[in-house]
Amino acid sequence: MSKPTSPAYKTKNWPAYNEALKRRGSLTIWFDPTMTWDAAPTGKRGRQPDYSDAAIQTCLTMKVLFGMALRQTTGFVESLLRLIDLDWPVPNFSTLSRRQKTLKVNIPYRGSQGPLHLLIDSTGIKVEGEGEWNARKHGGTKRRVWRKIHIGIDEKTLEIRAAELTTSDVGDAPMLPELLDQIPQDQEIASVTADGAFDTRKCHEAIAARGATAIIPPRKNAKPWKPDTPGAIARNEALRASKRFGRTIWRRWSGYHRRSRVETKMHCVKLLGQRLAARDFDRQVAEFQVRVAVLNGFTALGIPVTEVMG
Repeated sequence: MSKPTSPAYKTKNWPAYNEALKRRGSLTIWFDPTMTWDAAPTGKRGRQPDYSDAAIQTCLTMKVLFGMALRQTTGFVESLLRLIDLDWPVPNFSTLSRRQKTLKVNIPYRGSQGPLHLLIDSTGIKVEGEGEWNARKHGGTKRRVWRKIHIGIDEKTLEIRAAELTTSDVGDAPMLPELLDQIPQDQEIASVTADGAFDTRKCHEAIAARGATAIIPPRKNAKPWKPDTPGAIARNEALRASKRFGRTIWRRWSGYHRRSRVETKMHCVKLLGQRLAARDFDRQVAEFQVRVAVLNGFTALGIPVTEVMG
């Protein structure tokens, strides 16, 4: 059988998408004069916070976008506020560091009409851990430190709808149920697409529990499961189809190729930095979530609408 020709695509909304790409370079899109910059009283004893979560997240957004240190971030935000004639005070580097550890990052998303087609992927990202810091300062042995990021995106809007950061010893498959739990229960999920690493009973059962179709290629040495659950039955059907028609035809028929979009989104996450700058795990979580919020903000400005040529 000859290899099928890959289709060519044409962008239909290039003028609008071009303007969206230009707006991504604007600094003013991250500042809203109507935002609540000062913190509301907590009603608890002790000193009250001076800055709202929105103010801290805005400063950390500038830090992530431009790869700056905390002190540089403070000076950068001060200059921006002067340029846009806002007399807001700016948190110092110590406040940013302290609040980052407990920050509840607001991750915006627009959502899409109709059922959600979720694309899942996981990858590792480097952090500068204690081992590398000691190696640079004291000349000791260099030890790599990694974290794993897990995301699920909406296939239609390309927005990140679920995100988790874990240590490097956590596998891909165990996190899929956690990602699905981040999708509201009233949101209908039509399908969940992931690679062969997610071909486990726990993943298939979690997908079946949400009434979704699992588009997960069975492993090459896969054997049929006992058909005692909806997830096992659906997985056996995919295994039967891939063996009868071949894995290539099954992937094209099932739409598995759409998973390339989440791989592209994962590349975008790393374009904001090949490593996490924070050295504390809780701060690393907040830094990763700020990246997700930045990417969803970029996506909301506009995405390409393509069609197959010919």
